[in-house]
Amino acid sequence: MLLAAGAAGMALYNPYRHDMVAVLGETTGCHTLKFLRDQMKKDPEGAQILQERPRISLSTLDLSKLQSLPEGSLGREYLRFLDVNKVSPDTRAPTRFVDDEELAYVIQRYREVHDMLHTLLGMPTNMLGEVVVKWFEAVQTGLPMCILGALFGPIRLRTQSLQVLFSELIPWAIQNGRRAPCVLNIYYEQRWEQPLTALREELGISPPPKHIQGLA
Repeated sequence: MLLAAGAAGMALYNPYRHDMVAVLGETTGCHTLKFLRDQMKKDPEGAQILQERPRISLSTLDLSKLQSLPEGSLGREYLRFLDVNKVSPDTRAPTRFVDDEELAYVIQRYREVHDMLHTLLGMPTNMLGEVVVKWFEAVQTGLPMCILGALFGPIRLRTQSLQVLFSELIPWAIQNGRRAPCVLNIYYEQRWEQPLTALREELGISPPPKHIQGLA
């Protein structure tokens, strides 16, 4: 309990502390992880992911292949997201506080597809973009750390960003989160060549608002 409380405080104070966000997720989300695991088992693609347990890291990604994919493909857009935002899939902390091996993989998979969700939603990695993704994840997963991030993340935003967040972006994220199937059931590594627009259409995710990039 103390570990969870400490992690929650630090994660809310600095949401870029991925280690504290990871600890918070592991120490508060056991029941939710079981629900997500069961959702994956019921879906053919999700069940395949659980069985094969793919990982997303620099050691597993073929960056040259992603670079060679057509413009607008999931793989090319994901690589563009990493380059533009100067982020790496290797920043996701390994699971430490979940004893069940299968549930540990579920939380690890959630972390490793986080940047994929940024790509799907067209959200940058600034504070506003992170809050929007957290709202989507909160609706999708029900993980306590996502709910806390969605509720308390806006505290650090400027007035202009808050106005857009509450009037447009939160309703957009909630609507898309409810409409889309479980995003953990998407075997992204087998869909690199799929056009991003086609994947969004398949998942029922509407295009992101145009003016998100100018806000922080």
